[in-house]
Amino acid sequence: MQLLSSVSKPILTVSEVNSYIKMLMDHDPFLYDIWIRGEISNFKAHSSGHYYLTLKDESSSIRAVMFKSANIRLRFRLENGMKIIAKGRISIYERDGQYQLYMEEIQPDGIGALHIAYEQLKEKLQKEGLFDAEKKKPLPLYPERIGVVTSPTGAAIRDILNILKRRYPQAKVMIYPVLVQGEQAADQIAEGIRYFNKTKGVDVIITGRGGGSIEDLWAFNEEVTARAIADSDIPVVSAVGHETDFTIADFVADLRAPTPSAAAELVVPSQFELRDKLSSMLSRLYYAFNKGIENRRMKLRAFMQSTSFRNPMDMIYRNRMLLDQLDRQLEKNILYKIEHAKKSFGLLCGKLDALSPLAVLARGYAIVKNESSSIVKSVSGINEGDKLDIQLSDGSIFCIVDEVKPLNREM
Repeated sequence: MQLLSSVSKPILTVSEVNSYIKMLMDHDPFLYDIWIRGEISNFKAHSSGHYYLTLKDESSSIRAVMFKSANIRLRFRLENGMKIIAKGRISIYERDGQYQLYMEEIQPDGIGALHIAYEQLKEKLQKEGLFDAEKKKPLPLYPERIGVVTSPTGAAIRDILNILKRRYPQAKVMIYPVLVQGEQAADQIAEGIRYFNKTKGVDVIITGRGGGSIEDLWAFNEEVTARAIADSDIPVVSAVGHETDFTIADFVADLRAPTPSAAAELVVPSQFELRDKLSSMLSRLYYAFNKGIENRRMKLRAFMQSTSFRNPMDMIYRNRMLLDQLDRQLEKNILYKIEHAKKSFGLLCGKLDALSPLAVLARGYAIVKNESSSIVKSVSGINEGDKLDIQLSDGSIFCIVDEVKPLNREM
């Protein structure tokens, strides 16, 4: 008891210790997002949908759990003995005081590491918009110069050259030799694409190689290759592997060809198809030309047989008679318009005269104005001595009011 009383630090419960350790582990960025390789043992799929297992290697093991919300995205079934690479976070299960891996993603081991890198780069470049369709450049219809970035000794270059020579021999092919697998391959491929853009020596670029494993094709999954294709001002056709192989270069390129041979067919037209097309166009041109000449001949024959062509003076005489008729009709219409306007004018003058105040004055009425030239309408406001202007039909009378006599309406 004395020993305990001499302890200066607080005494913690088991739950408090576990909680503190959990807090430390949850705040450790290294443990919060971690990839672990191991072999599955003690696998159990719980009725709740959660997966419980032990991940082990030659000398150690760690408990792991994958909740239903995460494992429903798995595209394969977990089994004891399967080697995997798991992504997740490490934390402590407070009740038992044991730490474990909370898995969020699982990949099969072997191709798993490359697949993870592939998916991560693909997601990164897609978010940057390097795969957007609106950024794809159209291929030239009739390229004069074609750049090929590939191995000079592989089967791919032989297939490309054979098809280009057969389909479109007038095109000039420039080869930039590179490694297509290995540590230096991606840098060389990127440099080849940049070289053609710097020299502006070609109209379209083909880059690719024949089929192989994911490791063999990995140079076309490197970020340096993808960036070089995306930055290219010249259209780039990606031709990597077989039809089922998809690389990052395929997504970034302006056009993806399933094979190198298909790339050669896509970048150039067929000389035989062009010849057939040209022959067909010439045939249609000759037909249209001859048809046009025949139509004009028919029109000329019809015109030569017409009365106007055989007796041109008849048309002149008819037009002269028509002109005289139109002249008489025009003159008649003008006289009618003038007479109608005179009548309308007379009616308007009569209406105006009837409404004129001068006509009223002529009947013996007068207009009385005061000194301010306002018309007097009532005796109210008129006083003795006021000066008035009385306007008659033939002049005015200026007078002074001697007496104002209002009308007695009661009489």
